[in-house]
Amino acid sequence: MSSATKTTVFRTVDLTKTYQMGEVEVRALRGVNLELVESEFVVLLGASGSGKSTLLNILGGLDTPTSGQVFYLDTDLTASDDRELTRYRRDHVGFVFQFYNLIPSLTARENIELITEIAVSPIDAMDALEIVGLRERANHFPAQLSGGEQQRVAIARAIAKNPQVLLCDEPTGALDVHTGIVVLEAIARINRELGTTTAVITHNASIAQMADRVIALSDGQIASVEMNVSKVNASELQW
Repeated sequence: MSSATKTTVFRTVDLTKTYQMGEVEVRALRGVNLELVESEFVVLLGASGSGKSTLLNILGGLDTPTSGQVFYLDTDLTASDDRELTRYRRDHVGFVFQFYNLIPSLTARENIELITEIAVSPIDAMDALEIVGLRERANHFPAQLSGGEQQRVAIARAIAKNPQVLLCDEPTGALDVHTGIVVLEAIARINRELGTTTAVITHNASIAQMADRVIALSDGQIASVEMNVSKVNASELQW
């Protein structure tokens, strides 16, 4: 199915976000218009302060815009109240952040089962660990896992709810190159095998080589949108 016939998962219309920092007004987003379609792997690329994290948080229902609209399928998220946004995050969105946020007293499997117990149509915790290559580490606690393994558990936790969307904020930011590649391979596998619409934000232009599409942000605006005609696997990245 070509991108022209795929369902639009996210659509933003003149999205703005302004923060008040004391007497200073910070414009994090300045009229952003974009669309993300089903099953695509998108990299949101930009320097620190470009607005990419703010945009990701709004798409994920963690933040609300100052003005403009954001649609998830046919739902106007900007018209949703707190309860509706909570339900949206729970049922439809998986989040992966730079820091793993695992509960130290729970095993890898138990960390994931916290999510599967409240999800509508979850993936079995062991199956989620299998997807990220950590089934044999299911009964290990976070302190017994490397940084890369902890991040992969966090990814397994995010996908265990079987979300339509996976939003990743600098998922390799705290990892070395080799470990980062392993983590990126896990994210790419989820996108490829589960068809999960995936958006990864990064300041690392090398990661953009994995994407179907690269959206560059600068000063709260979209600077460019490029289709990636030479998409590579994580192991082939030129760092």
